Amino acid sequence: MLNMVLVAGSGRSNSQSGKVARFLRQRLIQLGQTSEESSGVIDLGLAPLPLWPSEDAGPWSLYSQQLKDADALVIVAPEWNGMACPAIKNFFIYASKAELAHKPGLLVGVSSGIGGAYPISELRASSYKNCRLCYLPEHLIVRQVEQRLNMPQAASEDDQRLRARIDYALDILTKYAIALKPVREAIDMSDAAFANGM
Repeated sequence: MLNMVLVAGSGRSNSQSGKVARFLRQRLIQLGQTSEESSGVIDLGLAPLPLWPSEDAGPWSLYSQQLKDADALVIVAPEWNGMACPAIKNFFIYASKAELAHKPGLLVGVSSGIGGAYPISELRASSYKNCRLCYLPEHLIVRQVEQRLNMPQAASEDDQRLRARIDYALDILTKYAIALKPVREAIDMSDAAFANGM
């Protein structure tokens, strides 16, 4: 059974990103890719990380252990003013190769309107360098999020289309998780000369 961690990247406590992350976790369980015990949601709105650098790292030690145990990640990033929100950017300042190196990551953009692509682009460009997370070439965008993923059954044709795309992307993520396990084991990450990416 794969160990999956989903990161709800909103700084809001009752966020749509949290809703999306919990929906995706439940789908992974229903599809038989993980279990209740082998998966979890890190909700940055419910238990936020202090703005880095901080003498008090807040819940980072707990998050760090969850991430080290993970075989794959789902990063749910809301779009705020055309950007990835501060909470998810701050998360990637904390994260290092000790937690995330050579693990597959599925990016999920979230928008209350018709946007959601900018966080995907921004995180692909800047968040993986030092932590070495391997983003899949596949990603998801949940547009008009208030109307999506609210009930066990799809509420509309658009909602149903999104749910089918979610299952497709989660299947790809699990295949990458299995394929990258031996890659991680074969890479020596102890060389201090190459602690950070270029």
